[in-house]
Amino acid sequence: MNPIRVVIADDHDLVRSGLRIFFESHDDLRLVGEAANGLEAIAACQKYHPDVVLMDLVMPDMNGAIAIRRIHQQQPDLPIITLTNFQDENLILSAIQAGAISYLLKNVSSDELAQAIRDAYAGVSTLSPAAMEAIAAGPIPPVPPRTL
Repeated sequence: MNPIRVVIADDHDLVRSGLRIFFESHDDLRLVGEAANGLEAIAACQKYHPDVVLMDLVMPDMNGAIAIRRIHQQQPDLPIITLTNFQDENLILSAIQAGAISYLLKNVSSDELAQAIRDAYAGVSTLSPAAMEAIAAGPIPPVPPRTL
């Protein structure tokens, strides 16, 4: 079986370095590209054609939600996992609405992250408890008036 090819997008060098080490310890996952902002993430996806993307949300030049939306315009079936420190309801909803398949916080364990990547590749969503709460408490669409 070929390894799952992953691009990571995070503006912190230390996070990208840690993720590099993470990928070295998983034979079924391979890091193929890195980006420090949303613009670079779009370019990396065009260049490397990954199977999954790990995307931070708060980055310079272009945030993760905008990058997710633009990547999906070019590669609509590419699963994108947000991996962020932020539990803000607006960020969570913007990422999900942009097309992220999963929403994880950076305090996720190595095993949980590896499984979330495998699941995203298989089309299965993984949501942190904070993301599930935000979605459950999110805006409820108005009910259209009934006509008699």
